Parts: sequence; C-alpha cells; structure tokens
Amino acid sequence: MRRSLVTAAVLLALAGSLGAAPAGASDVPPLPDRLADTGGGSQLITAEAPDTGSTTGTVTWWERRGGRWAEAGSAPARFGANGLAEGATREQGTSTTPTGLYELPYAFGIEDAPAGTTYPYRKVNEDSWWCQDNESVAYNRWVEPRPSHCRAAEAEHLISYGTQYARALVIGFNYEQPVLGRGAGIFLHVNGRGATAGCVSVPADAMAEILAWADPEREPHIAVGTTSGPTAITRY
Repeated sequence: MRRSLVTAAVLLALAGSLGAAPAGASDVPPLPDRLADTGGGSQLITAEAPDTGSTTGTVTWWERRGGRWAEAGSAPARFGANGLAEGATREQGTSTTPTGLYELPYAFGIEDAPAGTTYPYRKVNEDSWWCQDNESVAYNRWVEPRPSHCRAAEAEHLISYGTQYARALVIGFNYEQPVLGRGAGIFLHVNGRGATAGCVSVPADAMAEILAWADPEREPHIAVGTTSGPTAITRY
C-alpha cells in the first residue's frame, strides 16, 4: 500500500513538471504591446537603454504577424555620449539622444540602398548637407547645395561621415515643425568609433537589414527610451 502511494506521488509530480512553463518563460507581453503608442503602423523599431546615463542598449525591429507583435530582429545599439534626454525638452549641442516616438521620413546613404529596399532612399553626394544652423530657414533639413544662410560651421557635410552615413534613416525628432535650439540631424545610422552625438547607431549589417525590412506602406516608427523612469520607453 505504501509503495503504491509513493508511486502515485511520483507520477503526479512528473505530470506537474511536464505541464509547467519552461524555466525562464514569461507572461510579459512583447515590448510594443506595453508602449503607450506605436504610431499606428504595423512595423516598429524600439531603441531601449538601461537608463538616461547609458550610451549603449538594444535596437529591436518588430512587425505585426497574425494580429500580434513579433520580433523581426535586434542588434546592440549606441546612444549619445551624454546618454538620453526627454525629447520634449532636449537641447541642441548636449550630445544626448532624444527620447520619444518618432516617424521615419526617409532613408539616405553614401552607399547604395541594400537590395530589397523599398523605403524612400536619398543618395549622398558632395553637395549634400544637413543644416543645423539656428539662424537658417533650413534648420533641421537636408540642403543641396548648402545655401548661404546655412553656415558650414553649423551644418554637417554628410559625405564626410563615410562610416556613419554609409546608410541611415532620418528620425523625425523636431522635424515636422522644427523648434530652434531643440536639436537637428538625429538619425539611426551605422556605428562609428563609439557613442554618438545624439543619434542612435547600430552595426552596418543591422542597418542594412533594417533598411531592407522597412516598408513605407506599413508606416514604421521608432520609439526611443529607457527601461524605466520618467523617460521609460513604455511612456511613448
């Protein structure tokens, strides 16, 4: 009798372990489901850092599949040399990456667009500049050629950044109606030597993969933020 009870107990324990969730499994929804807004499209890029002082984190690209958000890829990311700052109050020249949810107006690069790219892609040439001059009507805009009202010392000569701007996506921070002094030229681009001046960067192969994946008809956005706190990515 005692042996039968022991055997039954062992069988019950085995049955319980077989029906249990695997170790490490989580019921936490995917990150896009925890965001306040995803932009309304069916593609999304998230750029998440541990905290505002971080210069590294993770970029993940997501897409809707069967009514659910699914991860399409991820890569290590770099942020501003001085970390991240709330996009609504961020100031130019602070070397911080602005947090928030942003559109991705178009892509550009010194190199050709990766095979399969359908996103609007602008090729950089010797006359391509990004104006960051607070006294210019072209503030936070691509200019080609550079107009006299946009001083060279207050603009980026795009072709001079052969590594970083080999391929890039414009992040729509302060773009639709630019606020002078808020910041200009915030991109998702290829890694340089270290932290950025305020952009988000990823390895070259990841940038190529993102550009081949992004579909303008699916209205991708990018959400930038920290894991928790006032600039938590889930707030945007």
